[in-house]
Amino acid sequence: MKRMKKIKTIEELKKIIEEKELERKQEKRKVIVVSSGTCGQARGSLKVIEAFKRAIRTEGLKDNVLLRITGCHGFCEAEPNVIIYPDGIFYQKLTPVDAKTIVKETILGGKIIEKLLYKDPQTKQRAVKEQDIPFYKKQMRNVLGDNVQVDPTSLENYLAIGGFRSFLRALVELKPEDIIQTVKKSGLRGRGGAGFPTGLKWEATRRSPGEVKYIICNGDEGDPGAYMDRSVLEGNPYRVIEGMMIGALAIGAREGYLYVRDEYPLAVRHLTFAIDQLYKAGLLGKNILKSGFNFDLHLTKGAGAFVCGEETALMASIEGRVGEPRQRPPFPAQKGLWGKPTCINNVETWANIPLIIRYGADWFANIGTAGSKGTKIFSLVGKIKNTGLVEVPMGITLREIIYDIGGGIPDDKAFKAVQTGGPSGGCLPASMLDLPIDYESLTSAGSIMGSGGMIVMDEKTCMVDVVMYFLNFLRDESCGKCISCREGTQRMWEIVKDISEGKGKPGDIELLEELAIATKEASMCGLGQTAANPVLSTLRYFRDEFEAHIYEKRCPAGVCKSLIRYVVIPGKCTGCEACKRACPTQAILGTRSQPHTILYDKCIKCGSCLEACHFEAIEAQREEAIIIEKEVTP
Repeated sequence: MKRMKKIKTIEELKKIIEEKELERKQEKRKVIVVSSGTCGQARGSLKVIEAFKRAIRTEGLKDNVLLRITGCHGFCEAEPNVIIYPDGIFYQKLTPVDAKTIVKETILGGKIIEKLLYKDPQTKQRAVKEQDIPFYKKQMRNVLGDNVQVDPTSLENYLAIGGFRSFLRALVELKPEDIIQTVKKSGLRGRGGAGFPTGLKWEATRRSPGEVKYIICNGDEGDPGAYMDRSVLEGNPYRVIEGMMIGALAIGAREGYLYVRDEYPLAVRHLTFAIDQLYKAGLLGKNILKSGFNFDLHLTKGAGAFVCGEETALMASIEGRVGEPRQRPPFPAQKGLWGKPTCINNVETWANIPLIIRYGADWFANIGTAGSKGTKIFSLVGKIKNTGLVEVPMGITLREIIYDIGGGIPDDKAFKAVQTGGPSGGCLPASMLDLPIDYESLTSAGSIMGSGGMIVMDEKTCMVDVVMYFLNFLRDESCGKCISCREGTQRMWEIVKDISEGKGKPGDIELLEELAIATKEASMCGLGQTAANPVLSTLRYFRDEFEAHIYEKRCPAGVCKSLIRYVVIPGKCTGCEACKRACPTQAILGTRSQPHTILYDKCIKCGSCLEACHFEAIEAQREEAIIIEKEVTP
């Protein structure tokens, strides 16, 4: 974590950037790049890093090998992983022992270690380089790509890849109006969910009267399964800050706020260090580079309220008030933080700005579709082989993401649905796999782009259970300010809960639809306005599943506990005792090599036996089927 000396002038910064870029190009040492974001650290990257340090010291390679610790590379399923430059060798799922082996065999011996390479589950072929792995082939990693190149705790590292060149261009060559026009021409839309044109928001804020204006980065990423913003903030905080500085020049703001969830400690740590470095380097504060531009940046930590992702609730939180939305208009561009004109964009939006200024509006506009330009980052999670962050051009289909990039569904299960847009998004069925991903297409299909969450579900997923889960989340996270959201989410959850427990009755589906529409139309902020999406989209595409729960008292997926019992199929049971060992209530009887049985009075229907069985000898059956079977069995 080396600190730079203070940079006093524009020319001095230009010279330093050129020197650092040249140093990077002329680097003669081997470079071991270790992925160590939150996901990597959770899977042991810190121990791997220490093992690399020891091995480099032991072999006397300190002057010949550079160890670069970076943020997330996106392929979370392969964590922790390394890339060895200049050859670009990609090793995955490493242990501390592997680190020592890599230094000995690859760094010193020039050998490729086959067992550490990615192996394609279909072709069984090994991939030597990152670009050879199917997970990366269809991606366009404009924002995430530099995570591999940058130590997030090093300003020098960021300058070495051309960091702050865009800021210099905006400061020296462009007028504020020119910056705004460039962003407008690019077609960039807000990546936080609503998809509002970024340039128009900037223009409105600049035109609002008043000398004091603010800009805010919304890093309050609260969607279950979503971690796009976290990874950008952890892996490349300087890119986001540079985007905000360019935005401040365009809008006329002299002060900005980074609002980040306190549950993101690594992102908070890297941002805190980055801001400190920039102040010490003279790139934040008063009269930056003697240009007359003043800009102060503050880091505010959110307390974890999902509703604070809504811009007016977020501003209330920064001001020290309860995080509740307010009516609009006036919009933040007119009257925002402390009553002053304010521009709020999310992390990914700000991270795109330096790229647009550097490569031009046309470059960005040529990516994507007519109405949705550029790339979008998605967190691909759930029942998917290749879990991770994917950055793809707008217009790519769901099928390409789920099967070509994600590798398809584990255990050869059938794809059932995908939810896009977080807890307020819609669930789309297999018949829509060829839907292009853009703002308009997703909206017309009953879902939303949202911030980029993408949860994949297989044939064993119960859609009633899915809706109940998201409604439970939304009712808990509703601030309760408006009745439609507070009561609407609660009542919808109660109805769906009854359906899942076999208490559903005729008319429940119609009442659900009525409540969903009322909640959507009468709620004040985005949480309530989109809370209906999981309900309406699921009823639209999976209505038969709700009807089975209500009229047949049956859960087709065998998930809803009140409607099923787990049974052992004698002809398939090998007596391996895996289910018996997994059962927390000792509800399974049987001796080794003999078919087992389940004691229903002890079974709590946790599903542990089902997960433990490798022979598909346990299945969930309808409650009535068990009762009938018991009555006719002698």
